[in-house]
Amino acid sequence: MEMEIPRKLWEHPRPQETEMYKFMKKAELATGRSFSDYHILYKWSCKNRSEFWHFTFNYFPLVYSGTLPNPVVDENARIDQVPKWFDGIKLNFAENVLFVGDGKGRGITSPGKEDHKIACTEVREGSFVEPIRQVSWKELRERTGRLSQALRAHGVRKGDRIAIVASNCLDTLTVFLATTTIGAIFSSSSTDLGSKGILERLAQIEPKYVFMDDYAVYDRKKIDLRPKMKEVINHLKKVRTFKGVISQPRFLNKPADISEISDCQTWESFISMAGSTKLLFEQLDFGDPMIIVYSSGTTGLPKCIVHSAGGVVLSGHKESVLHRRVDQTSTQLQFTTTGWMMYMSSVQLMLVGARLVMYDGSPFAVDDKNFIRLVGEQKVTHWGISPRYLHTLRSKSINPQHVTDLSNLIVVTSTGMVLSESLFEWFYDSGFSPSVQLCNISGGTDIAAAFGTGNPLLPVHIGGAQCIALGMAVSVFDPAIERGKGVAVPDGIPGELVCTEAFPTMPVKFWGDISRKGYHSSYFDKYEGIWTHGDFILIHPQTKQVIFLGRADGVLNPSGVRFGSSDIYSVIESDFSEIVADSICVGQRRPQDDDESVILFLLLRPGKKLTPKLIQQIKFAIRKEHSPRHVPKYVFETPAIPVTINAKKVELPVKQIVSGKVINPSETIANPECLQYYYRFAKDENLVSSEKPRL
Repeated sequence: MEMEIPRKLWEHPRPQETEMYKFMKKAELATGRSFSDYHILYKWSCKNRSEFWHFTFNYFPLVYSGTLPNPVVDENARIDQVPKWFDGIKLNFAENVLFVGDGKGRGITSPGKEDHKIACTEVREGSFVEPIRQVSWKELRERTGRLSQALRAHGVRKGDRIAIVASNCLDTLTVFLATTTIGAIFSSSSTDLGSKGILERLAQIEPKYVFMDDYAVYDRKKIDLRPKMKEVINHLKKVRTFKGVISQPRFLNKPADISEISDCQTWESFISMAGSTKLLFEQLDFGDPMIIVYSSGTTGLPKCIVHSAGGVVLSGHKESVLHRRVDQTSTQLQFTTTGWMMYMSSVQLMLVGARLVMYDGSPFAVDDKNFIRLVGEQKVTHWGISPRYLHTLRSKSINPQHVTDLSNLIVVTSTGMVLSESLFEWFYDSGFSPSVQLCNISGGTDIAAAFGTGNPLLPVHIGGAQCIALGMAVSVFDPAIERGKGVAVPDGIPGELVCTEAFPTMPVKFWGDISRKGYHSSYFDKYEGIWTHGDFILIHPQTKQVIFLGRADGVLNPSGVRFGSSDIYSVIESDFSEIVADSICVGQRRPQDDDESVILFLLLRPGKKLTPKLIQQIKFAIRKEHSPRHVPKYVFETPAIPVTINAKKVELPVKQIVSGKVINPSETIANPECLQYYYRFAKDENLVSSEKPRL
């Protein structure tokens, strides 16, 4: 299908110097094949998976034991059989973070991880700010060794669960590394969650210990977490394995008084049991559980998704080095809470010796530009943010390249929601230097990796991700065909993102899902023997970029014409950003409706009004940009738009509500009270005109 080639915004000036190019050429020598471009390399990585992953494992300096099998996976096994990878290989995540392989599987200190070099930097926000803490690789090893010995002394063993409810800081990183050092399973949640949301997760995984911050700080507000700590302890006392909470001090050398909280001890008290700082790594089978992450659970209990040590280590190297251009000279700053998959993703960059800058707090605390200044001050090379953050900068007329010296910045990654075409253009026309590569990435919690990602060998065009990641056999299926073999659509036709072949970061299991029924129903029910991811996409026939159109469960389908909500958002953001602060677009189909209606809700900027003239202008712009079928039937004003605590716009609850359902929202929604407003639109009498919004 012919499509207009989008405007080219960036390309690498010297692609032959990139690690992706070197990888491609070494693969040619190793296999005797010819890879003239990335697309041919990608096809090889999917059609010859054992050969590709065998070569990739050898390419990186991993720390491991055992003999590398060949083949590394049964390529005849269907993806829904969840085949075993790298049988006989053992490794440890923390060991691979703290050391680098010598080419024979043994861990050594490399130039990127020498004792004196800075491994990580901790920065706190706001009026409660403390001195920036910097820790060398030697100090990080000592901290990890001490806490891992304390965990052993307290009876923690391989397979036990250690949970943390804390900020993105040095102590949290230490808990992560110490837990995985001894082969225990790590789980993290954000302090933004209420007690109910925390317990929905922890009650399922039954942790032995929970590390928990005593205070939280966000946007200069100091929040005492001890009442929440008490609630968590009182409920977890019913869990057989639970032994207590360790209070983690939010303020350096100022731990809160926990003397009146039972089954709780200070960090210092807990680590006093350590006899030494010696690092003893418990190597796990490649497919053994290492970390539990959680689905958003916006309309029900979150899924407890278990990922393997080997998958996280191997994929972390592939994605960081090849796709994101990370090496031992890199400095990474990812804006994230510990409850988001991007927390683990940011720590993964330490596998290759990158310095990690950990930031806790609001990116707009005190001054809207402070977070940008931090990027310059810390000489950040890789900055991870979200479309919502970029949208806010643009709406406030803040162009980062004019705020501070960003000459060290190489890559900006954006994830969490669809990045609009207008933001792509603003990024290069106003916001940043044209030398910076914008990587719009998408994958997520379920796969501990990316499907759509960046690529130094390909240009950045407006819209979507540059390519599909190596080793990920992505296809686009006709979403109208369910519970069958599925039908792939040609490039240029929108459809559902599926993966047809197994990959190493498939979840090991869902915790507590003994029959695996929940696992299979989540990914394999829709198409026989095919992983269904839940995204609505198309692949550009010329550029092969992956255009994300929204979530598949939020696809708009009036009169049988399917399109993503991103089509509507792109028009609002590009043409009406001075009037509209944000928007949410959903389909409505109640039991009595013969067809789906599209409803667009607008959050207006202060002082702006939704007039009949503005509604007509918006509808005309959508018709002109797309088609008459894209034009929403109804346009209403809204006082608030539901978002998760990670600032992701939440469409599905609104769609369900306006379609006549009553939902019980999860605590992952940051502002669940705003959902009450949308219930009125399930009634015919409220679908006539847009009344003044009120909660």
